[in-house]
Parts: sequence; C-alpha cells; structure tokens
Amino acid sequence: VVDADGRSIPFKALYGEQKAIVVFVRNFLCYTCKEYVEDLAKVPKAFLQEANVRLVVIGQSSYHHIKPFCSLTGYTHEMYVDPQREIYKTLGMKRGEGNNVSVRSPHVKSNTLLGSIRSTWRAMTGPAFDFQGDPAQQGGALILGPGNEVHFLHLDKNRLDHVPINTVLQLAGVKTVNFTNKPQIIHI
Repeated sequence: VVDADGRSIPFKALYGEQKAIVVFVRNFLCYTCKEYVEDLAKVPKAFLQEANVRLVVIGQSSYHHIKPFCSLTGYTHEMYVDPQREIYKTLGMKRGEGNNVSVRSPHVKSNTLLGSIRSTWRAMTGPAFDFQGDPAQQGGALILGPGNEVHFLHLDKNRLDHVPINTVLQLAGVKTVNFTNKPQIIHI
C-alpha cells in the first residue's frame, strides 16, 4: 500500500504487530464510500487506543487523492491506497454490482440519484478530471492481526453492502459509537 506522501508500506505492516480494522472502499468519488468514511471518522481515537486496535481505510486510486478525501470526510485515522488493486484481487473482492441491491448500508444517507450527481460533480470540479480508481471495484472490511490472524472478513456485494461500523467495532473489541444525531436515552 502507499501512504499520502507516496511511500510504499507492506500491507502486513498494518496488522503484523497489532489488531487492525481494515476497510477497503470502492473509490474516493463513490458517494456511498464517502458517507461510510464520514461515519468512520466519528470513531474516537481514544476508543481505538483503549482496545489497542488500528483503523485503516484503503482506496484504489493514486496516493495524491488521500489528503483531499480525508479533508472532505473529516477522517483522521490511517488511510492508504492500493493503486494496482493487488490486495483487492488477492482478497477476491468483486468487480461489478451483485444482484442483491436490497442490502442497504445504515451509513449511506443519500439516495442513488442525488449521490451519483454529487460524485460526478466532485469528479468534474476536482483538480484533475479523474475517476480515482476503477468505478466497478467493490470493497470490503476485515479485522486482522496481530500476525496472520483473520478475525473477520466481509466482501461487499454492491455499493450499499457495507458492514455496519458498530458491528465491526464490536467484533474487534472496540466501544461502539452513536452514529445518529439523536440524543441517547439512558434508562436508569
């Protein structure tokens, strides 16, 4: 993988010494990925540190797109890219949309039409008219490490098939987050 400064890092370095939640996104212009990463940005660093877990997002564009995407989404955790999609291919992540479009990510707020228009507008008004990766590539989520241990693997079937973030946090031993803007009611 490649970091925001263009340095190559072995994929295994992300989870070799410490458990890591690794989320692969479709591409940085995908509105569903943007909204999912906006919610990942709400995971407090303190929750991750307390559980000794890293949170990593990997895209499949040029590393030049990492900083603008982090700025756009408010994401401050680790982010890398796999520009040749080598890890996507190795993990068996699909290209194209699966048949089951009834699956709906709880983290996607936009409808398909509005989300697609916003994605296209961002592509057209960006510094370079650049689709930032293969638009047919699907992503997924894993919990890996330390070492070669695979705790969880989910390969997205389509753009809305994200694993709920709290499910992944819970499986990794990290405190969950309230993603709604509604105040939590605590019964005493």
